[in-house]
Amino acid sequence: MNHLQKHITLKHLLINGEKKIGIQFYPDKVIQALIKQLPEPKWNNKFQMAYISNNKKNLDEIFDIFRGIAWINGNHFFKEKVIRNNEMISLEQYRKRVPTSNYQVVPQLFLDKLELKQYSFNTCRIYITLFEKFMNSFPGRALQELSEQDIRTYLKYLIQQKKSDSYINQSINCIKFYYEVVLGMPNRFYSIERPRKKQKLPTVLSKSEIFKMIELTTNVKHKCILSLLYGSGLRKSELLNLKICDIDSNRMVVMVKQAKGNKDRVTLLSKNTLRDLRIYYKVWQPKKYLFESPTGVAYSRTSIDNIVKRAAMKARVSKKVTPHTLRHSFATHLLENGTNLRNIQILLGHNSSKTTEIYTHVATNHLQNIKNPLDL
Repeated sequence: MNHLQKHITLKHLLINGEKKIGIQFYPDKVIQALIKQLPEPKWNNKFQMAYISNNKKNLDEIFDIFRGIAWINGNHFFKEKVIRNNEMISLEQYRKRVPTSNYQVVPQLFLDKLELKQYSFNTCRIYITLFEKFMNSFPGRALQELSEQDIRTYLKYLIQQKKSDSYINQSINCIKFYYEVVLGMPNRFYSIERPRKKQKLPTVLSKSEIFKMIELTTNVKHKCILSLLYGSGLRKSELLNLKICDIDSNRMVVMVKQAKGNKDRVTLLSKNTLRDLRIYYKVWQPKKYLFESPTGVAYSRTSIDNIVKRAAMKARVSKKVTPHTLRHSFATHLLENGTNLRNIQILLGHNSSKTTEIYTHVATNHLQNIKNPLDL
């Protein structure tokens, strides 16, 4: 446990075309006094942080001055975020394309950086597609010449096209990826506004609806898939990446490896699910992945979607049901049964408890003791 209560965060800044080390901190007299000891410190109102010139000597100076007094978050300088995925990344199909006068393709450096970062193929595909749409909206103009106003104009165009908030956010992400990561231009579009995050409540099924979906599924393989999505609270990608060895019948847990955020965790394994898994294993005899296609490769995302959709139709569930709906239901039912939020957070693999708190808005156990005014 870190005993230092004071802390600062170092960030890359670009001010008047020059790279700076930004120093972000909560108002504190001690930290302010120490910052004054740094080489030519200045304050920037736009970014609301102090800064000094970006060079190795100044970076070392920061650590020397604050050592033993404040904890320094230097992840932006020393530890790049890497997203790992079990998929093998191959972008050769994109490299072989030839740009034309009517359509420009992403620069090779863009593809190289995606591979070096080990982004999942799905993320690569999204970034490439959306960035090319952005590029081709400015024909005849060099990317380095585009301004913040050009970006805003493009985003307004997406809003007028009624693109979803997710689509717009991913567009912003791929644009920032090119300028800030590929070209190494920190905070190139630091103040670009994102759509306001909407607070939507998750869709939750009743236990009877889920049990009916599982019971009416006659294919044992499909039944195991539904049971793990609900009974273990797995994401679709986590289910697809499960190996046979990830099912620990001795401890009655499922090992989820290198999940979202590059984290491992353990979650619950139902006795009924284990029984069905043993039957499934004898019949199907998977070799590597727990759920494989007839050709021996991992199941596709579309296949999982279709299994859940068909099960919901058979059970005559009127709500729109996706694999994630079963995960939402898992968390909500645990909360209604008295499981504390911290344990649910761990089982789901959430970074923040705030993400898990959304289920308090859909759980109904707190409503049971409230008398409806119509029934008084």
